Amino acid sequence: MVWLDDDLWFPPPELALREPNGLLCAGGDLSLERLRLAYGSGIFPWYEDGQPLLWWSPDPRCLIDRSHLHVSRSLKKWLRKHIDALEIRIDTQFEDVVKACAAPRHYSDGTWITAEMQSAYLQLHRAGIAHSFELWRGHQLVGGLYGVSLGRSFFGESMFSSETNASKLVFAWMVLQLSQWSFLQIDCQLPNAHLMRLGAFTQPRAHFLTILKKSIAEPDWHAWTPTLGLEAILTHHDQPENSDILRHA
Repeated sequence: MVWLDDDLWFPPPELALREPNGLLCAGGDLSLERLRLAYGSGIFPWYEDGQPLLWWSPDPRCLIDRSHLHVSRSLKKWLRKHIDALEIRIDTQFEDVVKACAAPRHYSDGTWITAEMQSAYLQLHRAGIAHSFELWRGHQLVGGLYGVSLGRSFFGESMFSSETNASKLVFAWMVLQLSQWSFLQIDCQLPNAHLMRLGAFTQPRAHFLTILKKSIAEPDWHAWTPTLGLEAILTHHDQPENSDILRHA
């Protein structure tokens, strides 16, 4: 495995290990410049306290798009009952979203969103590169997710929920909003059961990198004001046979 020094570079993602899947290199730092280079190369940091800084590019890659998005009938039923009390926002409490995502979960002893990681992503947010999608009930933040945006690609990092269905709603709304803004790719990094139930799917890393190269050639998106409401979730119909991402291949 390659160890990075102070120079700003990464080895090609194709050199990542198969086991553990995607481990590419270690070391370096979490500077804005290095993180921007990493995401633009299909690489992301993931490590826990006590570990060195580890960089990953798994194969296959977990993705989501509008046509794969699954919104269950029970979720729509719940939303109809609560929609008047809920509001979607972007970037109003980025730091609080990250802290909520970093809070220990009942099924895990620790967190990979270390204090160092939180500081790094706050720096990205201040630079206009990292963004938070937030679900509010009155004055209370009840769900959210954050990630990195480069060109027309969005890289989801983590999400949280403090009440039933909040993370599912903010995830679905994020997919629909980015689709309306003509984002070419929404990266979920690694698959898990929760993401797959929401419609996430996997693609070979080579395909992911091809679309990534095309998408980061586009100007960064700057109009982070919501143009869709939660009603968009109610009118969404699953279309598993069509993939936005495949159409861009």
